[in-house]
Amino acid sequence: MIAPTLPPALKAALDAKLEGLSRSDAAARAATISKTYRKGGNSGTIRTEADALAYALARMPATYAAVAASLTALTEIRPEFSPRSLLDVGAGPGTASFAAAEAFSSLESFALLDRNDSLHALARELAYGNARFDGLTYKSGEARAALAHADAADLVVASYLIGELSEVERDELTALMWDKTRDTLLIIEPGTPAGYARIIAARARLIARGAHVAAPCPHDSDCPLTPPDWCHFAQRLARSRAHKEIKGAELPFEDEKFAYIVLTRAPAQPGRARVLAPPAMNKVEISAKLCTADGLVVAKVPRRDKKAYAQARRWRWGDAVHGGKLAPGSAWR
Repeated sequence: MIAPTLPPALKAALDAKLEGLSRSDAAARAATISKTYRKGGNSGTIRTEADALAYALARMPATYAAVAASLTALTEIRPEFSPRSLLDVGAGPGTASFAAAEAFSSLESFALLDRNDSLHALARELAYGNARFDGLTYKSGEARAALAHADAADLVVASYLIGELSEVERDELTALMWDKTRDTLLIIEPGTPAGYARIIAARARLIARGAHVAAPCPHDSDCPLTPPDWCHFAQRLARSRAHKEIKGAELPFEDEKFAYIVLTRAPAQPGRARVLAPPAMNKVEISAKLCTADGLVVAKVPRRDKKAYAQARRWRWGDAVHGGKLAPGSAWR
């Protein structure tokens, strides 16, 4: 499992950038950037070094947590996967690359693509002096144009990117990312109905081109969920003092909700069921909504089945869990 917190080297690099920083100014910049994103804007709002740092302080911890959780799901399903090259599309300050470096010691090269020069500069500063990133390159330019000239990679990641694009641009970028994927593609979006819809559209488009789903779905069939339900997950992360100040928050933690899809060139092993919501527990049983290879199931694990009950007590939202064949409404067996 990859820890959802920023790794020590990255945290130290960010802390060093905090020296002499006006927290009130950074908070105001972060609020402006966040407002623009919520209205469907993009990283064009980030124009200066101060803007880039404010954005990183406000969003990097949560984005890192979501990427780390998604990569953890990938490594659980494919423990043998050892990518040597990473292509980080819409890399921003390099958040996904830092998480991938923690997940895969096998990575030797990191190609980061982003059109924002301020985020480009910050990513280089945060990676400076870290031997893990000796093979880092950063290419500026619009995502599709930069991607068209990039080398293919074993692992391609696009985190919180496709929501900034029009439907036509998303389709074009999704196809390009798959063309550049030697083995595995990971796409992450906000855990909203709109973010889920974008993930599902990319999923369907790439399955039609021969991709296979490794996570979170245990199958390549259509998503069994129907509106108003949607597939998303949550990762809790602790907030530092600086993080709370920049976000104007009081709680010592934050729950980042996200949707994701991992697509592979070769079929993954038969999928384990995925826990789609926090399980409910009472004196009689544990009830959990699961996505299985056979579709959507509400698994009911009776307390009297001590072994299965003990196993189910460890289930958490987003977990991939083992079990026998299930039918809707059936007990876990």
